[in-house]
Amino acid sequence: MPAPRITIIAAVARNGVIGRDNDLIWRLRSDLRRFKALTMGKPLLMGRKTFASIGKPLPGRRTIVLTRDPGFAVPEVAVAHDWAGALAAAEGADELMVAGGGEIYALALPQAERIHLTEVDLAPEGDTVFPPFDRGLYRETHREAHPPGEHDACAFSFVDLARTA
Repeated sequence: MPAPRITIIAAVARNGVIGRDNDLIWRLRSDLRRFKALTMGKPLLMGRKTFASIGKPLPGRRTIVLTRDPGFAVPEVAVAHDWAGALAAAEGADELMVAGGGEIYALALPQAERIHLTEVDLAPEGDTVFPPFDRGLYRETHREAHPPGEHDACAFSFVDLARTA
């Protein structure tokens, strides 16, 4: 059976920051809705710290946690200890959604066929960043700008990238 297509989904500030103190820095309801719509029904890979920040498996998605902790176990969560194990846990799926954090994104980027970014119009201080990558390997297939609003604290854009090389 072929390995699933790797798709990254991330919200990234202008300066590359994706989090601070194991949490998101901004609150964008529109981004959370998009995250749910894009990941529903698909296996969702994340690191242990990202999983801890969420606190539970997300409904309607097979949660896979990649961790170096050999004792990590959570009911209803598949646990992998390396990239091959994470791919094996997603066996049978057409697409594996990678939801962070920074180390997990770095592992996924060389194989990512698609990237769904929320470009957040902020430059906050943070302790976790999205790894640098060659945007020349991707073409932008969609861009949708949003102003701040009642439920979105700042301006942002949804950007979809597809690998070309």
